Amino acid sequence: MIHDLIQPDRTFLIKLAHTKMPFGKYKGRYLIDLPEPYVIWYHSKGFPEGKLGEMLQTIYEVKVNGLEDLIRNIKKNYPM
Repeated sequence: MIHDLIQPDRTFLIKLAHTKMPFGKYKGRYLIDLPEPYVIWYHSKGFPEGKLGEMLQTIYEVKVNGLEDLIRNIKKNYPM
């Protein structure tokens, strides 16, 4: 996963920046804006399968490494 942050897939990062949580307590909130404890909880519980799980795992890595502004800048500079 860290390798993905070093050699990011531009399309994936743009989509990640614009993806909202599709269910639960934080439905409708951008993944980057999910509370860190919630993302850490998912990390300990296990991320969902598929694209959402991959995105949440990336958000976890972004938050743990203090890179939230990177995703927010992508969201601002690359509208969908």
